[in-house]
Amino acid sequence: MRLIRLILVWLLLAGLPVVGFCAEAAAEAAGHAEAAGGHEEHGISQKADEIGHIGPLPITNSMIVTWVVTIGLIIFAQRAMRSPKQVPDGAQNFWEWMVESLHNFLEGIIGHHLVQRTFWFFASIFIFILFANWVGLIPGFGTIGWNVQFADGHSEWRPLLRGANADLNMTLAMALIFFLCWIVWAIREVGPVGFLLHLFAPKGDTTGALKVLMIVVFFAVGCLEIFSILFRPVSLSFRLYGNIFAGENMLEAMQKLVPALSWLLPVPFYFMELLVGVVQALVFMLLTAVFTMLICEHEEAPGAAH
Repeated sequence: MRLIRLILVWLLLAGLPVVGFCAEAAAEAAGHAEAAGGHEEHGISQKADEIGHIGPLPITNSMIVTWVVTIGLIIFAQRAMRSPKQVPDGAQNFWEWMVESLHNFLEGIIGHHLVQRTFWFFASIFIFILFANWVGLIPGFGTIGWNVQFADGHSEWRPLLRGANADLNMTLAMALIFFLCWIVWAIREVGPVGFLLHLFAPKGDTTGALKVLMIVVFFAVGCLEIFSILFRPVSLSFRLYGNIFAGENMLEAMQKLVPALSWLLPVPFYFMELLVGVVQALVFMLLTAVFTMLICEHEEAPGAAH
């Protein structure tokens, strides 16, 4: 039950307005760029559209979807585990099957010890990304909205709903939260000294001049590793955002390709996007799990393992 509560806590955090603070800056920058370019955007906007404010906090259409998915998962999990049965059925059976399958899958990759400390994050991130991707495929996303009339006479379509992971602010927020967790897990497992040794210490048994050379080489490698680590949140966020945003653009293009067949042409691509939703959730979870395993693994002393 404690595990379920931890997952629910993370799902709630995923819907916090932290995304909105990035969204305000991104929306303003994109608006200036569009005004400077002097042309109107075609197709799906690369930035989430503001649909209101709560005090100084802008509310975007992707944040609405994030909150809906988060609240829906919390309610489903609470109802599924409200009165757990010895022999599960229905919603309880599905929820326990999903959590247990993820636990066993991750345990085979990062080990029993590490999965006990980090499973709450990896399971939560997979479940949230998966259902956020699938919810974004529901008809009405991008088509329900209104036209905004500007002072210069041109109008712009503002969709009410936008896929949560089709907003770079959301994917970047998840990647940054993982980066903070990654630092905490690494220091907890290997300590500050072990963390630095993992980055800069020479590997292998060498002596003499070769050892001095290896120290220099591995120090240079450690500096490159730091750049790689700092770049990981960027690569994680752009990979997920790019695939989901490209999928939404492809579905819209299929709808407009032949207007008379707009109800038929996107259907095969919807099935493909269902698969993409699973793959992208799995990729994000696996990459974060592997990054964690690489920094948290303990090197065994020579001759200690048999």
